[in-house]
Amino acid sequence: MGIFDKLGKGLGMSGKEIDVEEYMNAAEMENVDVMHEPADHYIKPVALQNQSDIDLIKKELGDGNIILMNIGEMAKRPNTLKGIVDDLKDYTDKIDGDIARISEDKILLTPVKIKIIKTKRPPQK
Repeated sequence: MGIFDKLGKGLGMSGKEIDVEEYMNAAEMENVDVMHEPADHYIKPVALQNQSDIDLIKKELGDGNIILMNIGEMAKRPNTLKGIVDDLKDYTDKIDGDIARISEDKILLTPVKIKIIKTKRPPQK
């Protein structure tokens, strides 16, 4: 019995054909990972587009999730980006989390008691 057969039975659809594409695109499936059991914490990508995204990021960090923040769009407004990053840095310091830029467009934010090692190791011989 394949995973989609199990999904169909779990949804009361045994004996019926299931349109996988339609099922995977359904709005209620947005936050469901059908391949794995639920986890205690997640790594969540967030595309930073405006100030209101700060509340979402703080909530996710408060829930113990790690945020991979894409700042590509916000980088076009460096003053706004600096203010947001300063605010998030203050917040991660307050909750004993961490923040680090990992690429030109990505910033990693961690919740309480998860730290990012920011020093580079010398190459091993």
